[in-house]
Amino acid sequence: MSKQIWKPGNMLYPVPAVMVTVSDGQGNDNIITIAWAGTINSDPAMVSISVRKSRYSHELLMKNKEFVINLVTKELTFAMDYCGVKSGRDIDKFQTMKLTKGKASSVNVPIIEESPVNIECKVTQVLELGSHDMFLAEVTAVLADEKYMDENGRFDLNKSNLVAYSHGQYFTLGKYVGKFGYSVQKKKNTKKK
Repeated sequence: MSKQIWKPGNMLYPVPAVMVTVSDGQGNDNIITIAWAGTINSDPAMVSISVRKSRYSHELLMKNKEFVINLVTKELTFAMDYCGVKSGRDIDKFQTMKLTKGKASSVNVPIIEESPVNIECKVTQVLELGSHDMFLAEVTAVLADEKYMDENGRFDLNKSNLVAYSHGQYFTLGKYVGKFGYSVQKKKNTKKK
């Protein structure tokens, strides 16, 4: 087997592709597309997003220290891509992409109503890392669209057609291959008696 050696780079793919809503708390709202978002702690629930210092959303984040991660479905992919290549300094992305601003339950930032899950966050720390600042945040609330509830009241997020980003391209999630812990799960005895 032969492998090429490349310069250091970010090749950790696939990653979630999300739309993050931000606000200055004074009515100036924006949407930024982020592929560098992740879970960092479970108790308390915490996430991180990384944003270039030159972005308009960075300015709003520094003022308000709150944001909402809005998960993206296949149907929202075009809007997500658009929000990643256009600046909120120049246009209202909510209006241009016909996205509905909703009221968050715990932060002063709008949610995207069309998103199946909205994760409300309050920044606890900002790490200056070079090209990007990483915003560490505590999750203060999660809003889940009831249309993804099954007949038993269980939230079935996998039916929402979530989107991932991999090396410059967007993909919906693939076929089910197993569940957490299946590699050590005891097999049911199927012998007939």
